[in-house]
Amino acid sequence: MSEPADFAARREDVGAQLHRVLRRILAAETALLDARDVEMWDYAVLAALRDGPAQKQAQLAAAIGRDRTRLIASLDRLAGRGLVERDPDPDDRRNRIVTLTPAGRELLDACRGDIRAMEAELLADVPEADRAAFLRALDRLAERAST
Repeated sequence: MSEPADFAARREDVGAQLHRVLRRILAAETALLDARDVEMWDYAVLAALRDGPAQKQAQLAAAIGRDRTRLIASLDRLAGRGLVERDPDPDDRRNRIVTLTPAGRELLDACRGDIRAMEAELLADVPEADRAAFLRALDRLAERAST
């Protein structure tokens, strides 16, 4: 289905629109995470470990798009707070396996709750059917972007 000509002519490019929305969302998420003393990269680590198996540090870095050497600071912070554990890899003791602790899962769930509430507020003026369609389309776009 194509856009009506007048709408297509006057709307901004998708990238420009997403940039404005993303800036607002990131500012709001940063404030929410700061309130729980969590940095954005720390949140990315916790989220990556939530549903998956424990990961080697190198795999985790690739999964979140973070350089392995920069990941160490996040892991040190999270381990220091008891949110993740790093254990030697039984197959290669030079590697570390990272797992989410129950405290890490609890904090992640609290952060996600805060973020979902902020998202609901952001999307409050969008009709329910449009909101659902937007979130489904965003899911598809995110999936395509990660392949």
